[in-house]
Amino acid sequence: MQAKKRYFILLSAGSCLALLFYFGGLQFRASRSHSRREEHSGRNGLHHPSPDHFWPRFPDALRPFVPWDQLENEDSSVHISPRQKRDANSSIYKGKKCRMESCFDFTLCKKNGFKVYVYPQQKGEKIAESYQNILAAIEGSRFYTSDPSQACLFVLSLDTLDRDQLSPQYVHNLRSKVQSLHLWNNGRNHLIFNLYSGTWPDYTEDVGFDIGQAMLAKASISTENFRPNFDVSIPLFSKDHPRTGGERGFLKFNTIPPLRKYMLVFKGKRYLTGIGSDTRNALYHVHNGEDVVLLTTCKHGKDWQKHKDSRCDRDNTEYEKYDYREMLHNATFCLVPRGRRLGSFRFLEALQAACIPVMLSNGWELPFSEVISWNQAAVIGDERLLLQIPSTIRSIHQDKILALRQQTQFLWEAYFSSVEKIVLTTLEIIQDRIFKHISRNSLIWNKHPGGLFVLPQYSSYLGDFPYYYANLGNPPPKFTAVIHAVTPLVSQSQPVLKLLVAAARSQYCAQIIVLWNCDKPLPAKHRWPATAVPVIVIEGESKVMSSRFLPYDNIVTDAVLSLDEDTVLSTTEVDFAFTVWQSFPERIVGYPARSHFWDNSKERWGYTSKWTNDYSMVLTGAAIYHKYYHYLYTHYLPASLKNMVDQLANCEDILMNFLVSAVTKLPPIKVTQKKQYKETMMGQTSRASRWADPDHFAQRQSCMNTFASWFGYMPLIHSQMRLDPVLFKDQVSILRKKYRDIERL
Repeated sequence: MQAKKRYFILLSAGSCLALLFYFGGLQFRASRSHSRREEHSGRNGLHHPSPDHFWPRFPDALRPFVPWDQLENEDSSVHISPRQKRDANSSIYKGKKCRMESCFDFTLCKKNGFKVYVYPQQKGEKIAESYQNILAAIEGSRFYTSDPSQACLFVLSLDTLDRDQLSPQYVHNLRSKVQSLHLWNNGRNHLIFNLYSGTWPDYTEDVGFDIGQAMLAKASISTENFRPNFDVSIPLFSKDHPRTGGERGFLKFNTIPPLRKYMLVFKGKRYLTGIGSDTRNALYHVHNGEDVVLLTTCKHGKDWQKHKDSRCDRDNTEYEKYDYREMLHNATFCLVPRGRRLGSFRFLEALQAACIPVMLSNGWELPFSEVISWNQAAVIGDERLLLQIPSTIRSIHQDKILALRQQTQFLWEAYFSSVEKIVLTTLEIIQDRIFKHISRNSLIWNKHPGGLFVLPQYSSYLGDFPYYYANLGNPPPKFTAVIHAVTPLVSQSQPVLKLLVAAARSQYCAQIIVLWNCDKPLPAKHRWPATAVPVIVIEGESKVMSSRFLPYDNIVTDAVLSLDEDTVLSTTEVDFAFTVWQSFPERIVGYPARSHFWDNSKERWGYTSKWTNDYSMVLTGAAIYHKYYHYLYTHYLPASLKNMVDQLANCEDILMNFLVSAVTKLPPIKVTQKKQYKETMMGQTSRASRWADPDHFAQRQSCMNTFASWFGYMPLIHSQMRLDPVLFKDQVSILRKKYRDIERL
């Protein structure tokens, strides 16, 4: 036995040596013949070998650096296939190496900031409703400018959304139309919106014209063609997607445990052949008809019966048994497989329904992936591992399921519920790239209230905003009282002076600012009472109502106690309201409450001051809020709403409540007060006469409907919560109560 082993080893070694000598000899002979040819060439002056010459030649040797836009003009003897030639001429591949640093002119943004210009619409050009909504969202935003010389970014009025040649929305001759634009400049600093590209059968991502150095805001874009920090991936949305506002998410209650009737659902088309058919054709392997319900139908298209397979009839029958909306609202996870293109309408539908998306679209660059952490709201699957999906989602803990579901609602309402939010998110992402030193971080984008309401121009420190105190520590310890004065100071017994003294006595008061919006000159310094805190008197800008909410540099504290000159409050009431606000720094906290209602007979919103247990507004005549809302009021809201307030000299408090409720998705907080407020305790001033004016109420109702129209929905939220001091009205000794004076008022 041992002899046989030794014989086998010797035979193997001999064979190996023979092979080595054979191939080595061939290589040596080839090398010698190559050397002789080189020597012969060298003697004839044809070639001078260098030491580097004997290094091996690799087929993909490094080429010298050439600017990306010159590559297409280089002469090359390398054979290029017809497909490679098509790709080279395609708009997707020409600017594939574009980045902000190479294809964007930052100097246009330094002078006037981030301003966006929309080309004027050309006569005879058809524009789909979805693209009209996009342009309207830009023109209604704070970024819009009608002057191209002030613009940092340019958006075409030519409809580029649908570039499927078989679509009725397809715009022909777009290549020549774009090239004829005098501001085109090879697409530099241009943004192109696109939802559909390519057509049957391969649905490529080519938009059908040379985009040059333009950025793409594109749906269904692949990671292969996506240019990081240059393009923006947007979601695929339907033509019925609301322009503004949009419905809120469907998660009304955080049910524990967070499980629903179905574990995983899907209902949609099945493609029998062609791109996108593989995944959907395999879904029946996972469907169990109980808690995993994945339904497909072949019944779509004109000639579906010609191509139907043996499963089509059975699938179509099962498909009709289930209602899609019922499945969506009663499922924990929703499958989002690719269709013909990488994106799908199912993605936004799942987000809104608080149904955790399970992504099955390999290579899809998810919407706004540059700023959104999708692993906090979705399960990213792999089409090749379809059979593992059920066991994977069953292993997710209930706490994680609840967190994922809550994040779907935040993302839906913050960035996806309307065309306007999708467009503004796109613009804000680009703005962050341009002004990197003040760009928003991941926490801001992925935590309530989101990036659209946290303006980095205000501050780059999270502690300067009212939303992050829970993460960073204690809320502000002091407030600034801002008293809005509109009547002349003629007597030392006027309510404004008593109010000033009461506010100054508060242990939490840092300073008092009197905003003088009166037509009369400023009173002399000695007319104001002496206080322990500084009193600053400033004149309102243009003497208009909106000036009370300007972000004055004089306000040094984060908390603002906003007061009308005829407000009657005691020091104790001020102290209690501020201690409540410290626990709710993102909300308006105050005393006078009002409410809104829907008037069915008039089909419009109504305004009421009736004394009920229900309210949705706290008037800023006696309220505390964060000073950041002054900045938002001034820089976020459109000039049209502020002009309306100034012309009416009314409704500024309603507009502030709209703004704060839209940001926080929460109602204000009412604190204890005596029943009478303005109605019986005001002096007979010019402001009092305005409150008695019957037109005052009509104006405020008109304001509410105008504001709701701009926001696209009614942001005000009803509440029945009232916060009182501990032992308030309890039958115990008054000495045991901290805010004992409140009950005597």
